[in-house]
Amino acid sequence: MPRSVWSGAISFGLVTIPVDVVPATEDHSVRFHQYHLEDMGRVRVRKYCAVEDREVTAEEIGKGYEIARDEVVPVLDEELRELPLPTARAIEIAGFVPAGSIDPIRMGEGYYLQASGAIAAKPYVLLRKALARTSKAAVAKFAWHGRERLGLLRVRGEALVLHAMRWPDEIRDPGELAPGEVRLSDEEITEAEHLIDRMTRDDLEGPDYVDRYTAALEQVIEAKREGQAPPGAPEPAAEPGKVLDLMAALQASVAEAKASRGETAGAEVHELPGKGAARAAGKAGEKTGKPAAGTSAEEPAKKAAKRTAKSPAARSTAKKAARRPRSA
Repeated sequence: MPRSVWSGAISFGLVTIPVDVVPATEDHSVRFHQYHLEDMGRVRVRKYCAVEDREVTAEEIGKGYEIARDEVVPVLDEELRELPLPTARAIEIAGFVPAGSIDPIRMGEGYYLQASGAIAAKPYVLLRKALARTSKAAVAKFAWHGRERLGLLRVRGEALVLHAMRWPDEIRDPGELAPGEVRLSDEEITEAEHLIDRMTRDDLEGPDYVDRYTAALEQVIEAKREGQAPPGAPEPAAEPGKVLDLMAALQASVAEAKASRGETAGAEVHELPGKGAARAAGKAGEKTGKPAAGTSAEEPAKKAAKRTAKSPAARSTAKKAARRPRSA
């Protein structure tokens, strides 16, 4: 388990839960240093004092706030830790919301909250079980890294997780990015739904969800270490011609998704309910002279009568009949 990055307490009404904050994620990226390519000497960044024109050590460096060019107010780390805020050493719960109601764009890094000591075990489990049973998450405030932050406490397995959250005024309005009016047919939306159904899965495990970039980078480093040429990029698969028809692209995508899941390949054509069957039945009736399945023998006669009634000659005859005086 990684070391704690912050210690404090969850303030839950009058209940206090001492906790340690532990990173919930780890970064497996390959790290590089900077080198002078001519002789592979390490390039280092040195910190110099602009007044004394000399390199200074980490112990001599602190924080300062520049009010004007010639006026800087020093701020010590101890002073930041002792800020006059109730959230300086506490994660203060301000309220509760449905667990799935927070927009993911507001969520930041996740941290596990570890109960600090035996005395914290019971209230820790109490809060975890209460959140799980009510399907709620807690919204909290805490001071960290030089500012007061908004946080979200939720349940993950047997642990509580704290997510740093962005304040509402930190989220940019996406309105200006939205495209203008776009006309879509119901068939296109339905086909997109079919594609989503085909690509829906229950987890994010498997070969499609691994970091291939890091693995490829490690192969390049190992090959160069052994004095071999690094592996080249694979030949791109032959790309089909550019599809301009959105419906055709969706149907081809559904077929590809089916093939990847081991289902029968081939693009499906999804028609609106009833339309395809009615057209097929109508054509069959025209060829055989028989009424389509599901229709009565009287229906063709009724349709012919309606067409005759709508003709100009029929409307004229009806008007003349309406003008004639009725006999007593």
